[in-house]
Amino acid sequence: MIYAGILAGGKGTRMGKQELPKQFLELGDKPIIIHTLEKFLLVPEFNKIVVGVHPDWVTYTEDLIKKYLYSYTDRIELTPGGTDRNSTIKNIIKYINEKFPGSENGLLVTHDSVRPFVSLKMIKENILLADKYDAADTVVEATDTIVQSINHETISEIPDRQYLYQGQTPQTFKMNAFLELYDSLDENQKQILTDACKIFVVNNKKVALVKGEYSNIKITTVTDLKIARSMIGDM
Repeated sequence: MIYAGILAGGKGTRMGKQELPKQFLELGDKPIIIHTLEKFLLVPEFNKIVVGVHPDWVTYTEDLIKKYLYSYTDRIELTPGGTDRNSTIKNIIKYINEKFPGSENGLLVTHDSVRPFVSLKMIKENILLADKYDAADTVVEATDTIVQSINHETISEIPDRQYLYQGQTPQTFKMNAFLELYDSLDENQKQILTDACKIFVVNNKKVALVKGEYSNIKITTVTDLKIARSMIGDM
């Protein structure tokens, strides 16, 4: 069993004074989240696509899906998201396990709702590698020098760039494995380990690298939105 988990639980505070969370902003002729869902609907391997949405925006998201994706409503499910990224993933897994018994050992391909330029190649490679390893993480090679500062005032270290990558999504793993590792964390660890694959890494699990693309941007700021609109010719 293979499921997609689309993370749309945020309110998009970094986007500034917007009435809508960032995933619902227009990109071309439709909202960002619709672009993202369209990519996942092209992958027949998914049994269901489950969207974790902020509780205040579930009905709004339902209406968008009915408007733009009315032919595919049987493939998309909605569930309220959590307070952060990993708790939203947990809510998605809990929803899948309750509604589709026997799916506990299935794969979950998680993806940011505000990364509409994900490619089918990335999605399919996530599925392939997560089946061979403990998890899979989409990355691109770091192009800028990364500077570390412990005190936020002076440089502590400048790591060798040839070993560094920038994380993207999708991130993929077996659902029961994620729940087991996540539930073993205390509250302080849950606050620190905000990235799903990092939970696997700190527990000495093998996380495979999926080659991402620099175009697979995450739209979190006004500048990101301008770039995304220029990428689709929406000037």
